[in-house]
Amino acid sequence: MLRRCAPGSPGPRPIVRALPPSASALRQRLRQCAERIPEAEAVLDLLEKCPEHQKKGRFPVIVFEGLDATGKTTVTQAVKDNLNGVLLRSPPACISHWRTVFDDEPTPIKRAFYAAGNYILASEIAKASTQAPVIIDRYWHSTAAYTIATETSGKVQDLPPAQDEVYQWPEDLLKPDLVLLLTVDPEERARRLQHRGLEKTKEEAELEANSLFRQRVEESYRRMVNPACQEVNASPSKEEVLKTVLQLIEKQCAF
Repeated sequence: MLRRCAPGSPGPRPIVRALPPSASALRQRLRQCAERIPEAEAVLDLLEKCPEHQKKGRFPVIVFEGLDATGKTTVTQAVKDNLNGVLLRSPPACISHWRTVFDDEPTPIKRAFYAAGNYILASEIAKASTQAPVIIDRYWHSTAAYTIATETSGKVQDLPPAQDEVYQWPEDLLKPDLVLLLTVDPEERARRLQHRGLEKTKEEAELEANSLFRQRVEESYRRMVNPACQEVNASPSKEEVLKTVLQLIEKQCAF
């Protein structure tokens, strides 16, 4: 979907709504490439098995978002242990082994894969949340934030305005009860990345090389609504961050 600046705004700057807005739109995009990409057919088969408008169970669903090296892996595991919960990740395990295939495909196909992963994950969330609290390492907000930041060039001021529909949660996707955005200052994040010594993903290399891109991703997270992200400073010790997170969960997710 193509959206343009209102008359009188500085220059016709088209902004592409690059994310498929619904599961049906995703299915259509995957069908278009299924003959050429067998893995797309497999993802489509999984997507077709997911019930529409899934509902969560009585236990809370808590999502953790943030850039690499903000502590998501450590925090999600600790929260899962503290709450005797279930830990899920996006993309879900049933399709994550195909990431390398789709990462090399044209951008619309790559985005369809990650967006489809959220709907497949929603099916796992719906089932798991009937038994225990569900902790999720990334969900729809990640897919949206990186897409918006990639489709927009320039500074944070060049992002779509805060009220734009690109920041809205899809109507047909299961919503979490709480979304926590872990943040650390750039210097601390760079130190952690260096300490990890892992090979950088394309995404991480871009974040490290392009500070404007990183700023657009983080600001896109902050503009998400329905549900919004609640920011948590993840720079302190693991124990302090966990304490803060558990307090937020206790306050906002009665169970």
